[in-house]
Amino acid sequence: MSNAAPSAVDTLPEALRFSSPAPLVDIGANLTHESFAQDLEPTLSRARAAGVDTLIITGTDVEHARQALALSHRYPGLYATAGVHPHDASEWTPEVQAAMAELYRDPLVVAVGECGLDFHRNFSTPQQQEHAFEAQLALAADNGLPLFVHERDAGERMSSILRSWRDDIRHAVVHCFTADRETLHRYLDLDLHIGLTGWICDERRGHHLRELVADIPSHRLMVETDCPYLLPRNLPAKLKGRRHEPALLPWIVREIAHWRNESEAQLAISSAATARRFFALETDLALETDLALDTDRFRPGGGSD
Repeated sequence: MSNAAPSAVDTLPEALRFSSPAPLVDIGANLTHESFAQDLEPTLSRARAAGVDTLIITGTDVEHARQALALSHRYPGLYATAGVHPHDASEWTPEVQAAMAELYRDPLVVAVGECGLDFHRNFSTPQQQEHAFEAQLALAADNGLPLFVHERDAGERMSSILRSWRDDIRHAVVHCFTADRETLHRYLDLDLHIGLTGWICDERRGHHLRELVADIPSHRLMVETDCPYLLPRNLPAKLKGRRHEPALLPWIVREIAHWRNESEAQLAISSAATARRFFALETDLALETDLALDTDRFRPGGGSD
């Protein structure tokens, strides 16, 4: 009998043994969270075994952005964002702005954010949030980087601000989209991309998303875990209560594909290709041959499809 240790794929629950013709891209993973401090390498091994080979690590302040960048230099397939979350907008200073500008010089920082507006909790005042957001919009424009946007209960104001920057910003994605159909189409009309998470798996809060995900053009849709937050609530009982991590992204892809009435394979291919183009990552063009993906700039007049 062999005493060999089980492989990473052997340690995955059956539900996560996902086979896809395209490796998945998790566009929002909070791997600098303290819950990953003791087992980051096994976490990355499980992600790769599940078909998730590219991770965008979210930077929500200067310190976490620096940590995200350090991880990106250490592990292949990892990239970082750098920004100040709206909850912390009150901490935006000229020194923070200078630190962010320095981070954007590194090619492994692929987006400005997480930044935006959150009028649900208002941990920073709306005025502080708008000031920090506008400053980060200017940094995105100056550095030719896309935006990784947080928005909650601020759809109209977000749309108004982004509309005034349409000539200057390359691309923008509203990550962890949870709003209504009207807000979705307002964002699509602004040429925004949409990031979907395990929120759609929540039987309490995700019903409305299930009804509108088919409205999102495939070339505007990306997928993310937002781990360790937003563990899918419809996981099998034996998987509930565990920490959320990138290896669970295939479960979210299955759920989204079901409600879009498309195959898991097609969603995997299109979402990964869209993410690679959005973040200007290295791309396997063979996987994109048959995909009609939008490569236009985030610009006036594009409209939704």
